[in-house]
Amino acid sequence: MLADIIVEIYDKCRIYFLMKIFSRFENREATLTTVESFSMECIHALGEPTVAEFAAMMGISAPNAAYKVNSLIQKGYIEKVQSKDDRREFFLRPTRKFMDYYDIGLIYGRKLEARCRERFSKEDLEKLESMMKIISDELMPELDLSRFKTHKNDEKA
Repeated sequence: MLADIIVEIYDKCRIYFLMKIFSRFENREATLTTVESFSMECIHALGEPTVAEFAAMMGISAPNAAYKVNSLIQKGYIEKVQSKDDRREFFLRPTRKFMDYYDIGLIYGRKLEARCRERFSKEDLEKLESMMKIISDELMPELDLSRFKTHKNDEKA
């Protein structure tokens, strides 16, 4: 069944990511809590949101979001960047420290892509890419992140 395969692929990608993350903890302490990790993934997915946008996406209060953001700033995973247009507004930007963590998943995605290129014809790959784009853009409307955004990207510092 297609749903089972989608869930299986998702699970395998998450397991690979977690295996790589946990292997890094063998010689040092984990620095992010589970909730902080989820928060960072959401902040990254929103593309430098404001605290209010992050709070809206997560369905939490602004003070709760601000508390989480301050913890992530103290740990060095995000920085606040002042808006060029409205000096009272700040955007949350993931730091290199987070991007090193996030890149683990990207590396596996690239490895999987290379394996697909070896296994499938150019036409099949184009069709797969087209179908995946439709799934992402059209068939997952509840995950349209633009509905949480209240500013335009050109307002960023």
